[in-house]
Amino acid sequence: MDEASELRARLAAAVHALNHGAQHDPSARLAANQWLLALQRSPQAWGVATSLLVSPENPPPPADLLFFAAQMLRRKIQCPGAAGGGGAPPHVLDALLLAAGRFCYLGPPRLLTQISLALAALALRADGGVEGLFARMRHLPEPAVLELLTVLPEEVVQDQSGDTGVDAAARGRFTREVMAHAPSVLEFLLGQSDNAAADDERNRRVLRCLLSWVRVGCFSEMPPAALAAHPLLTFAFNSLQVPFSFDVAVEVMTELVSQYQDLPQAFLNKMPYIREALLLPALANRNEKIIAGLVCLMCEVGQAIDTDEHDTDGELCIPDGLAQFRMNLEELLVDICLLIGGSAYINKIFSGGWVLASQSFAWKEVEVRMYALSMGMDAGNLRIEDEEEIISAITHALCSVLVKELRKSLLARLLCSSYSAVEKLIDIDRDQSLRQNPAAYTEALNFAVHGLHRMGALFGQLATSITSGLIDDDTVLVLLGVFWPLLERLSRSSHMENVSLSAAACRSLSLAIHSCGQHFQILLPKVLECLSTNFLQFQRHDCFLRTAASVVEEFGHKEEYGALCVRTFETLSSAASISTLNSSYTCDQEPDLVEAYTNFASTFIRCCPKEAIVASGSLLELSFQKAAICSTAMHRGAALAAMSYMSCFLDVSLAAALESRECLSDGSPGVVLAQILARCGEGLMSNVHKSATILQQLAALCSLCERTTWKGILSWDSLCRWLQAAVKSMPSEYLRQGEAEMIIPLWLNPQIIFTVGLPIMSETIMLTCKGKVEEPLNV
Repeated sequence: MDEASELRARLAAAVHALNHGAQHDPSARLAANQWLLALQRSPQAWGVATSLLVSPENPPPPADLLFFAAQMLRRKIQCPGAAGGGGAPPHVLDALLLAAGRFCYLGPPRLLTQISLALAALALRADGGVEGLFARMRHLPEPAVLELLTVLPEEVVQDQSGDTGVDAAARGRFTREVMAHAPSVLEFLLGQSDNAAADDERNRRVLRCLLSWVRVGCFSEMPPAALAAHPLLTFAFNSLQVPFSFDVAVEVMTELVSQYQDLPQAFLNKMPYIREALLLPALANRNEKIIAGLVCLMCEVGQAIDTDEHDTDGELCIPDGLAQFRMNLEELLVDICLLIGGSAYINKIFSGGWVLASQSFAWKEVEVRMYALSMGMDAGNLRIEDEEEIISAITHALCSVLVKELRKSLLARLLCSSYSAVEKLIDIDRDQSLRQNPAAYTEALNFAVHGLHRMGALFGQLATSITSGLIDDDTVLVLLGVFWPLLERLSRSSHMENVSLSAAACRSLSLAIHSCGQHFQILLPKVLECLSTNFLQFQRHDCFLRTAASVVEEFGHKEEYGALCVRTFETLSSAASISTLNSSYTCDQEPDLVEAYTNFASTFIRCCPKEAIVASGSLLELSFQKAAICSTAMHRGAALAAMSYMSCFLDVSLAAALESRECLSDGSPGVVLAQILARCGEGLMSNVHKSATILQQLAALCSLCERTTWKGILSWDSLCRWLQAAVKSMPSEYLRQGEAEMIIPLWLNPQIIFTVGLPIMSETIMLTCKGKVEEPLNV
């Protein structure tokens, strides 16, 4: 086997280990991830990636291997310095074009997208890249051309912070070159639209491409009359009637209406047809996707026309067409609420009265208005956000009742109106016949989710009244007596496997805890047990972790709950889903879980008493190690959450060291945290070199310990060793000859570090003295 074939074989094995490796062997996956990172930095990556994409093998290599090869090429093109070897070799363009033509039929759609993104990145960075790409594009099959034209304009509008080495002048040149081809692209799309009527997938792809070009202003040079009559607008409008492409068609029409001021007036003529053919059937069938899309489009039309029409005195007015349109929509009360949204509907009902400072309410009028508010809720037609606003408004009004017993009774009745929807779902466990009817079960599940959100809205609104003293303890205890037993029964049911239901239950619990505070203390053991048990059973439901963090934040500072918080931390950390967070790849697959777990750990170390921190030393060390790994994740939210936790850990460590720096006791939280850092420091330095803040915190802690009795645990020498290890572990091509010997003494000068050296040090490690940025892979 020659060297190239051996490298391909090793790459295939590493990708397989990363994507399909056994869960019980995380070390193999970690090793595979590290090897792939090293390969991406090497010049050999160009050759092995292109050879895979142009391989004549039949069948072709595995899809995940091809996807990795295309992704690696895209990353090297975007960050040539960080990936090693300078710019892309000439053969890369040929290989990507060949692969686009081949895999537009054979491969999964995401592979073609990744190849197209790599081609767009090449065009952005090369002189004449756009012209060269369009010249060769004509030889590609139509599906490949369509995907390439879809992603090409996205390079114009994307956030510039994601690119390395592309200045404003280059991006401006790229934009002008791309827009010069807009007329020919529109002609191409027009031809494609003629053939898309009988093919839903093609119809959606053409709309996606049109949307990309609309966003960059492809019609900006077209006269208004010609634009209104353009066949592609007719195609987009007709696509509203195609369920598979409805959402993209709405985006296209909304974007056009918002960009071009002459379109909304012309669009009004089509409103009666939209109402009869699309809106009323959607309302009858309770098709929320169609209703939400049409409401969004109608709001955009209305917003554009109120701003554009004036009467002879210069005052704003509503055009006759729009006025008639609104009158048609006011036939049914529920239709109004669905179309204008909960806030506008509530304001309409509340208009003309109800000053908050008033102590006397016309309660018969209130009752009528409450009925008007709650009638769409009973039918289940309202959005959750609208129901929450309605319940908040009702709760606010009821909190103003001066008679204590009446106020208590009314609030309990309001809570019970949502209680029944959740109770019916729980009862399904006793009557399995409903389980056999998917439609009935889905409806019951949906009603329960809405009911839980309404309960949460009630407690959320109650918080202000409790704080101001309007709601007494007896009322709170009555409401909790209704709420918690129901939630406890629900948490022990099989229905909690549903993500929406568990999230709604956790949200309502968090709001109740925040509102009721001390009244929840007696329930705390049961609450944390329910959260821990459910997380172990449904480990992808990060809402249980987030709610547990809310409980710890609310009560963790109390010494009597320290042991309970430690047990909860231990139970949550024992979950298999947490144990598998041992590589940047797995962190990228579960970013919400990473954020929730590191947020819980941050809350624990911030809020819990000293005894709890000392007792949980091994748990904190495990969480700190995982955070160091997760900080290298490609997912921005996961990486930031992990670094936030490590920064919090270092803050607490530094505060503990300042508090008891002359007391070297095994029972001291500062000693426990310093010992963890001493054991994890080298791994930390290797993983978080992109964060100057964390390096500064670590250096400050080491410097402080140097002057105390803690020097035997953590000292300036510790930091020196970790820095040296970090430099030695860098690939040889990252540093010039003799550079390591020059920069290490510079970094280790405390005066330089604490004045200007630390930011330079972190930047030097991050850029590795040559403008290179090491970025973890996301396969």
